[in-house]
Amino acid sequence: MAAAASVLTAQPTPTASGPALDLFHQLLAVIEWLTDHAWLLLLVLVGAAAITELVLRRMAMAASQQRMALDLTPARHFDPSPEQILRRGIELARASTSMPWWAPRRSKAVRIRLRADGTSPLLYRIEGPAGAERLLTTTPFGPHVKVTKAAALPNKQRRHEVRAEFILRGNPVALLRDVPLEPDPLQPLVDAVADLRAQLGDLAEVCVDLQRAPKTVLKARRWQLLDAARRNERTETARLTHWMHRDHQRLQDSWLFQFTQVLSSDGRRSREGGRMVMTPPQVRVDPAKAFGKLAEDSHLVRVQILVRCASDTAGRAEAHLARIQAGLAVFGGSARFAMRGWRIGPWRLGADRWPHRRQFDRRWAAGQCQPPAANWVQLTELLGLLKPPTVHCRLPLLAVDLPSFVPEDPSLLLQGWYQGADGRRRLVATPTAETLFEVGVGKAGGGKTERALVQSVGYAHAGGGFLFVDPHRDSWQRAAPYLAHDHLMGRIARIDLKATGPQSLISSWNLIGMDHGRPRHEVVEDTVDAFASAFGWEDANAPRAIAIFTEALTALTAANELACQAGRPDDQATVFQVRSLLTDAGFRTCALAAVRERLGEESAAWWQSVFPTFPADSFNILINPLARLAANPVTRAFLGQGQGIYNIRAAMDRRMIVWVCTAGNGPTDKLLVALLARDLLRAGRSRTDVPEDQRVLFRVYLDELITLTGTAADSIASMFEDLRKFKVQIHGMTQLLARLPVSVRQSLLQNASTLSTTTGSRGAVSAITEEWGDQPSATHVAHLDRYDHYAQFTVGGRRVGPVLVHGPVLEDVFADLYQPGNRRALEAAADKTAGARPLSELTARAAAQQQRIQAFLLKHTPSASPLTKSTKEFQ
Repeated sequence: MAAAASVLTAQPTPTASGPALDLFHQLLAVIEWLTDHAWLLLLVLVGAAAITELVLRRMAMAASQQRMALDLTPARHFDPSPEQILRRGIELARASTSMPWWAPRRSKAVRIRLRADGTSPLLYRIEGPAGAERLLTTTPFGPHVKVTKAAALPNKQRRHEVRAEFILRGNPVALLRDVPLEPDPLQPLVDAVADLRAQLGDLAEVCVDLQRAPKTVLKARRWQLLDAARRNERTETARLTHWMHRDHQRLQDSWLFQFTQVLSSDGRRSREGGRMVMTPPQVRVDPAKAFGKLAEDSHLVRVQILVRCASDTAGRAEAHLARIQAGLAVFGGSARFAMRGWRIGPWRLGADRWPHRRQFDRRWAAGQCQPPAANWVQLTELLGLLKPPTVHCRLPLLAVDLPSFVPEDPSLLLQGWYQGADGRRRLVATPTAETLFEVGVGKAGGGKTERALVQSVGYAHAGGGFLFVDPHRDSWQRAAPYLAHDHLMGRIARIDLKATGPQSLISSWNLIGMDHGRPRHEVVEDTVDAFASAFGWEDANAPRAIAIFTEALTALTAANELACQAGRPDDQATVFQVRSLLTDAGFRTCALAAVRERLGEESAAWWQSVFPTFPADSFNILINPLARLAANPVTRAFLGQGQGIYNIRAAMDRRMIVWVCTAGNGPTDKLLVALLARDLLRAGRSRTDVPEDQRVLFRVYLDELITLTGTAADSIASMFEDLRKFKVQIHGMTQLLARLPVSVRQSLLQNASTLSTTTGSRGAVSAITEEWGDQPSATHVAHLDRYDHYAQFTVGGRRVGPVLVHGPVLEDVFADLYQPGNRRALEAAADKTAGARPLSELTARAAAQQQRIQAFLLKHTPSASPLTKSTKEFQ
C-alpha cells in the first residue's frame, strides 16, 4: 500500500495552465510555419493586390468610357471676377462625382485640357463624366464664354514625344502663391507655346485633373500631418534640452566661472554655480497650423497635372516642355509645382521612363486621376487655371488666325509685317472677301498711304480691279514703277485733274451722256441727287431748285438720246447746257422743239405754263455753281465733252485700275469730288442688275477723307453702309476721325472690318483705342514707331487683334516688280485708255459744244436715225 501511495504521489498533478500552454505552442508552430513559408504568404498578398488592381482598372476603364468634352471659347472682353471663377471650380469639383456608384475613385475626375498645335493659340477644353453635362455646360461666366460640344482631337503620331507629371514640392500644407488675375495667369503658358509651328508637327498639351477630396483619405492625411508635427516637436524639444545642458556644462568649465569661485568671500560656491537646469516645456501642437490648407474641407481638391509635348523635329518638344515648366513656376511659393522624377546627369527618370510611362499613358488616355499624396490644393489656389484666357491674356497670332500673304493670290489682301513670338517676321493678309471696309487713322507720314499703295499693287498683280482717289498725286508717282508691266497696262486708266499747262492731258466725263445705254430717268435722278447732295438741297429748303434742275436735265437727256440715235454722240449736251437752256431763249426754243415728242405731256406742259412764271433770279441757285465749274479750265474741259470716256461702272465690271488725281481743296474742286463720289455710289448700287454670284470684287481707296468729305459726306457715308452687298469694298484713310462729318465717322466705325491706327496724339487716336477698350491704350499708340500700326482684322467671321503690325513698304515687299524704265509707257497707255487729250484742245471743244448741239438739233428730228449705242468707253 505504501508503494502504491508513493507511486500515486510521484505522478504530476494536472494544472489549469495546460490548455493555455498548448495554445501558445500551437501559435508558435503557426508562426514558425509562416516564417518558413513567407514566400507563400507574400505570393497570396501580391496576387490579391494584383487581382484587385486589375478589377479596379477594368471598372475604371468602363466608367471612363462614359465621358464627354466641351470646348470653351471666351469672348474678347471676357473678364471674370474671382468669385465667378471660384464658383466654376466648385461646379467642376461637384461634377467629378457624377459617376455610377460602382466607379472607382480614380475615374471620378474632371479634366481641364489646354492644347496648342500651331493651328490655334490655346484650346481650352473641359472633359468630365457624361452625367455632369448639364452642370458643365452651364457656367457662371454667362454669355461671355461660348460652350460647344467638342470634336474628337486628331491623334497624329509625332516622331519625338516627351511626358512629364508635376507634383507639389516644398511645404505640403502651404498655399501656392496668390497669383493676380491681371495679367492673366495663363499668360506664361500661352507664351510657352506661342512659337509652335503646325508644319513642324509641334504639339503641347497640359491636362489638369481635379478630384473632389475623399473624406477617409483626407482624415488619414491629417493624422499623418498631426503625427509628423508631434514628432517634429518632440525632436525639437529634445534637441533644445540637449543644447541647454551642454551650454550649462560649458559655463561651469569656463575660467571666468572658476575665477569667480576663487574670489568668493566664504569659499563656497556661488549661487550661480548651483543653478538648476530646467527642461523646456513641450509646446502643444496646433492642429490648424499643422493641417494648413487641409484644415478646411470646403473647396479642397486633389490635383493631377500631366504634360505632353511632341514634334517631328528633334529638340523642339523638350524645349516646349521646359517653357511649360517655367510657366507653371508662376504659382510657386512655399509650395510649388515641380517635375516628378529624378535627374541623373543628363538623364531624367520620370514619366518618360519605365515604370511610370505606362501608367502615365493610361491616365492620359482615360482621364483617370491618381495624384501623389502631396497634391492637395484649395480651389482658390488654382483660379488662374479654372477659366479660359481673359481679356488680360495676350494670345499669339497664328497663321490660322491671320494667314500669310501669297503673291498673286486674289483671295488674300496684304496687311503688313507681323513678328511672332519666336522672332520670325511674316507678311500677313486678310481674306479679300471679308475685308469689306478698311479704316486707317494716324498722323501724316505714319504709313497709312504707303500701306494702301502696297496693298493695291499686290491686288493689281493678283488680277483685281480698284479705284484709287489721290488728292495729292504723289501716290501715282510711288506706285507707277510697280504697275509698269505689260499684263497690267491695258487695264490701267489715269484721270489726272491737276493740269500744269495747256498740254496737260485730261480725260472727259459727261454727267448726262446717254451713250452708255442707261435709262433717261436714271441719268436725271442721279445727276440731280449728286448736286443736291453736294449743296444740301432738300424738298424742304430748295424745292424750286430741284424742280427746275430736274426738268432741265429731262430736256437735255432727251436731246442726248436723239443724238445717240442719230449716231452723233459727240453732239450731246453737257451739264453746262443747263445754264443756256434756262437763260438763252433761242437755244431753249430749239431744244424743246426738237425733243417735244420725247418729253411727255407733263414736261411739255411744265415748260409752257410753269417755267414762264419764274423770275430771272430764280435760276441763280443753279447758274452759280455751274458758272464756277465752267470758269475753271480743267473742270470745263473734263465735264464739257459731248461723249465722255469716264465710266466707273464699266471699270468695276472689267476689273480695271483707275487712278483719279483730284485738283485741290477749292469750292470747285470739292464740287467735282462730290460729283465723282455720288457717281461711284450710283455705279455700285447699279450692280443690282447683275446676279450676286457674278459680281466681281472692286476696291476703292480714298486717301485724305477729310478733303474728300467736304461736300460728299452723305455719299461717302452711304458707301460704307450700302456697297457691301454690291461687292464694292472701301479703304478710307484720314489723319483725324474727329474732323470727319458725324455721319461718315459713325458709318466708318460701325462697318469697318479692318480698323487700324498709326502713331499720333493721344487725343487723335483715342477714338480708335476706345473701340478696342483701351487695349492698347492711347498712350501706347502715341509712342509707336513710324510705319507701325495697331490693327484689328476680320477673319473667319470673327475679330482678330488689335495686332501690332509693321506697315509694308513698296521697296521691301515688291522690289522684284520695280520697273522704272517702263513708267513712260505705262503713263502713255493709261492716258490712252482714259481717252485723255490736251487741255487746250478739250477746252476749245467745250467752248464750241453748244453751237454743235444747236446745229444738230436744227437739222435732226428724234426719228432721224436708229438708236445706236456707243462703245467708246474704257477699253
